[in-house]
Amino acid sequence: MEKKQGFFSALKDEVVRGLSPSRSRSRPRSSSRAKSPGRSASPMGGLFRRRKGGQVAPPELLISRSGNLMMRPVEALSPLMEGPDPDGAECGDSRRGHWMRAPSVSSSSSAAAAAASKQSDLRLLLGVLGAPLAPVHVAASDPLPHLSIKNIPIESSSAQYILQQYMAASGGQKLQNSINNAYAMGKVRMIASEFETPNKVIKNKNSSKATESGGFVLWQMNPDMWYVELALGGSKVHAGCNGKIVWRHTPWLGAHAAKGPVRPLRRALQGLDPRTTASMFTNARCTGEKKVDEEDCFILKLCADPVTLKARSEGPAEIIRHVLFGYFSQKTGLLVHLEDSHLTRIQNNGGDAVYWETTINSFLDDYRPVEGIMIAHSGRSVVTLFRFGETAMSHTKTRMEEAWTIEEVAFNVPGLSLDCFIPPAEIRLSSVSEACELPHGQRAKNVAANLISNVHRARVASLDRSHGSLARNYI
Repeated sequence: MEKKQGFFSALKDEVVRGLSPSRSRSRPRSSSRAKSPGRSASPMGGLFRRRKGGQVAPPELLISRSGNLMMRPVEALSPLMEGPDPDGAECGDSRRGHWMRAPSVSSSSSAAAAAASKQSDLRLLLGVLGAPLAPVHVAASDPLPHLSIKNIPIESSSAQYILQQYMAASGGQKLQNSINNAYAMGKVRMIASEFETPNKVIKNKNSSKATESGGFVLWQMNPDMWYVELALGGSKVHAGCNGKIVWRHTPWLGAHAAKGPVRPLRRALQGLDPRTTASMFTNARCTGEKKVDEEDCFILKLCADPVTLKARSEGPAEIIRHVLFGYFSQKTGLLVHLEDSHLTRIQNNGGDAVYWETTINSFLDDYRPVEGIMIAHSGRSVVTLFRFGETAMSHTKTRMEEAWTIEEVAFNVPGLSLDCFIPPAEIRLSSVSEACELPHGQRAKNVAANLISNVHRARVASLDRSHGSLARNYI
């Protein structure tokens, strides 16, 4: 009998020695908590749950491995013991600890990959939709040509008639000629919704989380001056024109000038500037009719001329074509749909050429009069980026979407001067070709040159406060 008791006693000791010290060590537990082997009452766990004096630490102090704040209840599981025990005992099975830690490492990598993907999408959205330009140069101050049917093609005379109806429906040419400057403020939402390759199509399943929200302000002044600032998802793009040079500033490229002639901002053509829109289509042709959202429309087509395309090309990038279509309602005479497409050819060193086709379809809605001028107060755009060339397996297609609303519009704003459209210092002091090569540090020193009047900054800040994610980025 004594031998049997000795055997069981030795077996019990052997089993105890094989268990983790944190499990074999007896500690008082609350009767309300389950005696789960996964719970460790180690002092390290207490540091995450309680402060000195027995006060419960707030949940927001907990930080996950990925660096993001994480809400965590007081009664959460204690962290796994991964190092030496505070009491000096050895840890349990190292293989088990490694297996338990693997999901955390994996989740951290997934979070980092998701953050990098989101940042890449944001850069693409701002690069394409931040401040695109119209195809050709226009002088909005020039009057529209007189309606004539002699010695001109029927397509051109029809286009002139449609533009005359558009100007009349928008408020009349006399009223619009009395405008010296204009201001608009709005909200935007953008998303990179789909990415397609020859093998698969990747869609954003959770569009609400992937959507970036922000706002923009736009200032315009005669002749041919404009400034736009758009903030989205913690980043900001601003661009402008002083009547002689068009420039843009992005967080990843700094300030750089646009090649080619001075051109209007495309966003101004989206129902915000009827006079510039009519001037843009002065040399257009009427190509037919089409229904847009169950509304019969006339189609005007405008093509950029070869001289403008050549002036916009630089280095290995060649602009092959840029076409703009305007769809004008036969019922109201207003512009309801704007579509433009441009094709760029990029020649790689010693390789095949790659082609990029960018198509932007904008639908304008909610026309309301502002001081007698019809302004589209909402709309949406769908963008398609198609990359092809080289081999068929390298073809890709990216789809992006934007929705916007106009919150405020004003004309002939007092105090707006030429100083509000001065380009950044690095654009004024260097040649256009060297603008993109400036060091980032030098660009950062001249950010203040991009700011305009205090009224402008105050309006941007007021819109920014309505979007908490953008509050830290406006100046």
